[in-house]
Amino acid sequence: MLPELFCERMKDMLGEEYAAFLDSYEQDRYQALRINPLKKSADGARITPEQLPFSLKKVPWAEDGYYYGKEEQPGKHPYHQAGLYYIQEPSAMAPVTLLGVQPGERILDLCAAPGGKSTQIAAALQGQGLLICNEIHPARAKILSENVERMGVVNACVTNETPERLAEVFSEYFDRILVDAPCSGEGMFRKNEDACGEWSPENVRLCAERQDHILKCAARMLRPGGRLVYSTCTFAPLENEGSISRFVAAHPEFHILPAEPVKSILRQQALRLGNGIAEWTEAPAPHLEDALHLWPQFVAGEGHFAAVLEKDGNLPEGYMAVPSVGLERSASEKELGDYTTFVREELSPELQKRLLGNGCCIKFGDHIYWVTEGMPAVKGLKVLRPGLHMGTLKKNRFEPAHALALALAPGETKHMWDLSSQDDSAKAYLCGQTFSAEGEKGWYLICVDGFSMGWGKLAGSVMKNHYPKGLRCL
Repeated sequence: MLPELFCERMKDMLGEEYAAFLDSYEQDRYQALRINPLKKSADGARITPEQLPFSLKKVPWAEDGYYYGKEEQPGKHPYHQAGLYYIQEPSAMAPVTLLGVQPGERILDLCAAPGGKSTQIAAALQGQGLLICNEIHPARAKILSENVERMGVVNACVTNETPERLAEVFSEYFDRILVDAPCSGEGMFRKNEDACGEWSPENVRLCAERQDHILKCAARMLRPGGRLVYSTCTFAPLENEGSISRFVAAHPEFHILPAEPVKSILRQQALRLGNGIAEWTEAPAPHLEDALHLWPQFVAGEGHFAAVLEKDGNLPEGYMAVPSVGLERSASEKELGDYTTFVREELSPELQKRLLGNGCCIKFGDHIYWVTEGMPAVKGLKVLRPGLHMGTLKKNRFEPAHALALALAPGETKHMWDLSSQDDSAKAYLCGQTFSAEGEKGWYLICVDGFSMGWGKLAGSVMKNHYPKGLRCL
């Protein structure tokens, strides 16, 4: 039951295309996953589409994106818990493609929960540089943090801050910023029927006002020459072309770029409506036709909008962006205590060099985190996860974190135990069961088909289960 006022507006906007648009709501929604290239096997290989037990078809605008069959349930497979892929709506994969992330850059995902786009950015960074993922709502920020952990991301800091507070700290700091703005959600009506009941013209206006404020804060945080991608999952011109036009009018140092390479991929099937929608925008910005629309009647996905903006200027040679809070200081070896012993006794020599030589380790209470070199100081910020959670200092011992296990590959630990997805052993482990094993006592990286998914500790002939209780299946 689509809202009547929504239908009236869309009919006026789309004209002869409206019937096809309306028919799209009678079709099944498309389901997709994105393979995680950060997860590696013992030989450094990533999993391939052919190795996944699903019928997959490529999402054309997203690297590593694949549709899967409507009867399949990849969320219930052990590979999902191991972080081998992220289940993500296919149209939602387009904005990060437009962001053009390069390894080593400083990236901000300003409205990041639940984490699909953040983990897509992390994959493009390849473990290099810094990703700050922010979510203003505490409960959603917790989900974001859990997804960053599940995907084995090592160089992400998860914050629970307002855009204003971040803008105070990170003036002209980021190379690229993604603003996947809170919106009226019109593009998700087919996927989420509850969104229909929450829609109203008043909410569209409130969302547009909120978007103006978020974009204003984002502008302060982007360095000269940097790129900002603005996206929504709505069709409302007030929130799409309108938000971008108001922003460019207020910030003449920004200009719109063509939404490539996605536009080239979709040129024949999805763009004939894009230019006409600008007519519904008061004082449209120059080059507004270069923004991107994904329409459900044309593409295998839900409705989405994205615009690429670039900030004028160039960085002077040798420019170093420094946040107002300064840089994080590494904890001393004395402060790290048994953590250092664990790294030297349980992890590979190559990994020891990385963990004890590059970046730095910081201490949050009894928790140890590894953060990238040049990490901003986190004091004074609401931070859920400043980096990779290495583990917890206990009395006379160090207990490695689940996040560390998910970020490791077989061969990076002294001991490894591989379970199979073809029988019940991997699922039993995910449910918290122990199992019989023979070998040298100590910590074991528990894997499924050669990919890490958690910790076990062998004592006697029993592998004790250290999969987090809160994640165990019932």
